[in-house]
Amino acid sequence: MATTLYEQLEKRILLLDGGFGTMVQGYGLQEEDYRGERFGDWPVQLKGCNDLLVLTRPDVVREIHEKYLQAGADIIETDSFNANAVSLADYRMEGLAYEMAKAAAETARRAADEFTARNPQKPRFVAGSMGPTNRTASMSADVANPAAREVTFAQLAEAYSDQARGLMDGGADILLVETVFDTLNAKAALYAIDTLCAELGRAIPVMVSGTLADASGRTLSGQTVEAFAASVSHANLLSIGLNCAYGARQLLPYLERLAAAAETRISAHPNAGLPNVMGGYDETPEMFAADVGEYLRRGLVNIVGGCCGTTPAHIFELSKIAGQYAPRPLPEPRHTTVLSGLEPLRIVPEANFINIGERTNVAGSAKFARLIREGNYEEALSVARAQVDAGAQIVDVCMDDGLIDGPAAMRTFLNLMASEPEIARVPVMIDSSKWEVLAAGLEVTQGKSVVNSISLKEGEAEFLRRAGEIHRFGAAAVVMLFDERGQADTFERKTEVAARAYKLLTDNGFPAEDIIFDPNVLAVATGIPEHDGYAKAFIDATRWIKANLPHAKVSGGVSNLSFAFRGNNTVREAMHSAFLYHAIRAGMDMGIVNPQMLKVYSQIEPELLCHVEDVILCRRADAAERLAEYAHGVQQTAQAQPQAPDAWRTGTLGERIAHAMLKGVADYVEQDALEGYEALGSPMAVIDTLLMPAMEQVGTLFGEGKMFLPQVVKTARVMKRAVAALTPYIEQGSAANAHNSGKVLIATVKGDVHDIGKNIVAVVMACNGYEIRDLGVMVEPERIVEEAVAWGAQCICLSGLITPSLDEMARVCEELERRGLRIPVIIGGATTSDLHTAVKIAPVYSGVAVHSANASRNSQILAQLLGPDGDLYADKVKADQQVLREEYARRLRERDLIPIAEARAARRGAAQHEPVVPLHTGRMVFPDFDVADAEPYIDWSFFFAAWGLKGRYPEILDHPEKGAEARKVFADAQALLARIRDERLLTLQGVAGIFPARSEGDDILVTDAKGREKRLPMLRNQTRGEENLSLADFIAPDGDWIGCFALTAGIGLKELAEKFRAGGDDYSAIMAKLLADRLTEAFAEAVHAFMRREMWGYETGTPPTPEQAVRGQYRGRRMAFGYPASPDHSLKREVFDLLAVEVTTGMRLTENWMIDPGEALCGLMFSDADYFSVGTIGAEQLLDYARRRGMEAETEKKIIPNNV
Repeated sequence: MATTLYEQLEKRILLLDGGFGTMVQGYGLQEEDYRGERFGDWPVQLKGCNDLLVLTRPDVVREIHEKYLQAGADIIETDSFNANAVSLADYRMEGLAYEMAKAAAETARRAADEFTARNPQKPRFVAGSMGPTNRTASMSADVANPAAREVTFAQLAEAYSDQARGLMDGGADILLVETVFDTLNAKAALYAIDTLCAELGRAIPVMVSGTLADASGRTLSGQTVEAFAASVSHANLLSIGLNCAYGARQLLPYLERLAAAAETRISAHPNAGLPNVMGGYDETPEMFAADVGEYLRRGLVNIVGGCCGTTPAHIFELSKIAGQYAPRPLPEPRHTTVLSGLEPLRIVPEANFINIGERTNVAGSAKFARLIREGNYEEALSVARAQVDAGAQIVDVCMDDGLIDGPAAMRTFLNLMASEPEIARVPVMIDSSKWEVLAAGLEVTQGKSVVNSISLKEGEAEFLRRAGEIHRFGAAAVVMLFDERGQADTFERKTEVAARAYKLLTDNGFPAEDIIFDPNVLAVATGIPEHDGYAKAFIDATRWIKANLPHAKVSGGVSNLSFAFRGNNTVREAMHSAFLYHAIRAGMDMGIVNPQMLKVYSQIEPELLCHVEDVILCRRADAAERLAEYAHGVQQTAQAQPQAPDAWRTGTLGERIAHAMLKGVADYVEQDALEGYEALGSPMAVIDTLLMPAMEQVGTLFGEGKMFLPQVVKTARVMKRAVAALTPYIEQGSAANAHNSGKVLIATVKGDVHDIGKNIVAVVMACNGYEIRDLGVMVEPERIVEEAVAWGAQCICLSGLITPSLDEMARVCEELERRGLRIPVIIGGATTSDLHTAVKIAPVYSGVAVHSANASRNSQILAQLLGPDGDLYADKVKADQQVLREEYARRLRERDLIPIAEARAARRGAAQHEPVVPLHTGRMVFPDFDVADAEPYIDWSFFFAAWGLKGRYPEILDHPEKGAEARKVFADAQALLARIRDERLLTLQGVAGIFPARSEGDDILVTDAKGREKRLPMLRNQTRGEENLSLADFIAPDGDWIGCFALTAGIGLKELAEKFRAGGDDYSAIMAKLLADRLTEAFAEAVHAFMRREMWGYETGTPPTPEQAVRGQYRGRRMAFGYPASPDHSLKREVFDLLAVEVTTGMRLTENWMIDPGEALCGLMFSDADYFSVGTIGAEQLLDYARRRGMEAETEKKIIPNNV
């Protein structure tokens, strides 16, 4: 049957069945159905044990199989998901696992065979379902003991073996290890299956299907899709796939990633959408098939089906379209070495060299050994963490010590490492000379690890036995070049043993890419002549292995090399660096290295380098003696002394400029740029050969998330100073020689005064060689187009923060279209999105309008738009946007809104708000609020996010990757904030007041000081299943009060920012903007606290702390316009008039209801209210709301585009 299965997979996409549990629920089975006669007296409740139905209600199981077969399923799953001893222990049925599995396979087999007999051209197959069990092998259920495990690898393997035997004996064609939430559980299943097949002398195709835990796109045990694929890549799988957790649409991006990583067939059986609030599934069969159809169109899959919520009707709809598409072709083997922790590690030439951390080795670190002997695993774990923080890409763990229980210590430490995501993200190297320790490590490692090591020392049989077990566990192996004669110490012996080991392994099915040779780094310059050639023999053997043993890798423990010079770190560091330089060039892929014992090769003192290389490369017979003599003259403590701050100035010009750019050090860049001009003779040569390569490196690091925004901005300052120094010489040359990657015009659109994002984008693009013309803020569409044409702009970048800006961006594109222009447009800003650009902007323009999510993306987009394949890129953007538009139109048709009348009626029965009589009414003007009083209310988390440093404050200051940069930018912020406070650089102004109010339907009527009522119409949520709130619900029909406010911390900001920019300090200009933004929010919190206590008076007793206030831990709410509960910005006009804002403060309202200065807030205050989102509203409410606002519906749609 297996041959037929593979033949069918070559021809077409096969259909898996759908949800089994979903179908069982439809039968309404009761406890007695599960018990039957046989289990009538069973001591525990059995309802829910669906696997038991194969024994008590086989008719139901058979009928479900038949329904799926009738629907067109090619593969049906057995009713055995939990038929294993671990899961069945909950029902005290461990001993029935084999019987259930066998019966489940037999029942499915009979049904499948019957349908195959009816139509032999469409053979049906049985997949033995093997679920993940209800225990996890790589996570602890005990918060207090992260090393504890509820189940062991051995227990899982035993249970899976029993289950697999039953399924195979019952006639299953395939074993399906599915819904994998912990890859270690799956590895136990694969281990059990492989062992069982070897015992039975037969093979069976195996499918593996993982499940993702949440929006992070990782498994519950933390692995990425790629790491999951790498962890099970050792098994000769029929397919790898994803199922459950997500609906088909949500699963698509992860399925694409899996298909890109995997070298076998791909399967997918998603749920019928995401579960609704009642835990059910709403996707109709037609909707499900449409979403899964995208898998087929993109050529991603070989096997598709359904999981939770899917039925035979869903599979039937799939059967209608599956035959229209070809299956995913099997990719050619790549033979790439891929290891994994929680994340994958690809060992490819582009990686240059993989650094293996060596400090978690009891033989190499006295501190680590002491901690393990003392049982101080917590501190020992910090050693591993420090290695990863220092850049180790693999962590070597060794517990070989006579006073340590090796297997127990290895299990405990690796379990603890697994509980720390920042450590567990990298693969582990399990290092021991004892097989029992290696096995203990393999049994607790979910990723694809490396075993260090095996060798031919004990003969071929033991070598192959251990290699087979390592492969069965899914690990790579370090092969030490030892054989029965001992250590291979010469080039000839190393190559002889490597060739023999390679042939033995590959002939016995061990993948060549999982072989990592260690040709033995041995100590040199020991005074023993026989040792003199050890380093050269290693390098030569490495070169030979890479040339003659395809796909094998080379590693080694580098510190052994300099053993004769212990205590002389200067010499040791030079030896390690020089050795690595030559070994890597020869093909060395990885090594166990202490990064603190390395020196940059180019910075080794030339005489020392000469002596070291004489030894390493055997260039002189007396090399060892000469190095020993030289070492005596080196001060042992020199390296330990701190370097002078300007020590980097001794490097080459290129090194100095690169250092200045990467570190943001501007002190010497002008003189370096001029030195480059004198050396190269051309200012453009300095830019092209020195500045731009350094800038490109910064851009790459920033795009990869390895540099953060503050660093990039500081780098920009260095770049601008360097270019400024060169500008007079550039101007002396021909204008035709002006250097730029293209002309880019940038502007914040009409009605919007925000420019932080625009300025950052301009800086980043300028640093990437683009000539920038910045038109500033509130720029009319006509002016943008006219300036672009007159200047010859090759691209236009539009920025905006508020929702009305979205329409202004569309107007710019409409103006371009009207004039018949095709200048590419990039859309950016906080309220912009791919979807809005595709739906509202791109359709009005025949040119390309592309959305950019952040500053780093802009330069990447520009490079593609203005590059030689710009037309192809534009076509791809437009095609992707068409897909988004079609999806959006479909969602609009299917959106689930209740009629507005029904939403209003649902709220009429709710308890009415009880008014709170204020102590004082009227207005309170704050002409110059003290910065010091607002400062405690600053929410710093949003400040760091604006710099691209996402994380909560203050925890981000100690973040292992972002902490250093966060502390720097925080210190800069504190310094500038102190200046703002002490030098009164910014003025905090505002007005707040409490006014009589009443509700009338969905409107709030506010009475001003002259007794006139102002109507503030509110919107109501219409989403089915939600509370359908309106802000009017929080105001009583009579005798109530409402608060209003308008506040800014931006008075004086424009002048301050311009002053900084005039001095070439863009960094401080941006910092000032961000601090003004945070101070505005803090000012609002402080004023709200004053209103609650002093004016309204309902807040008594101990006031909330500023931290509690920032978290909203108080009675009452302030709702700013433009926020989810009150999205209409135009209501600011009424509040401005109520409070006489423009008379009493420096704030002004633009025609698009944007406050100038932009760092401002305006809204309402309620004594009792809840945060909520209006969400999407229906056409009826839109018309009614526009009528109440006295506006046209089309105008209102432009004001609240995200709600219609």
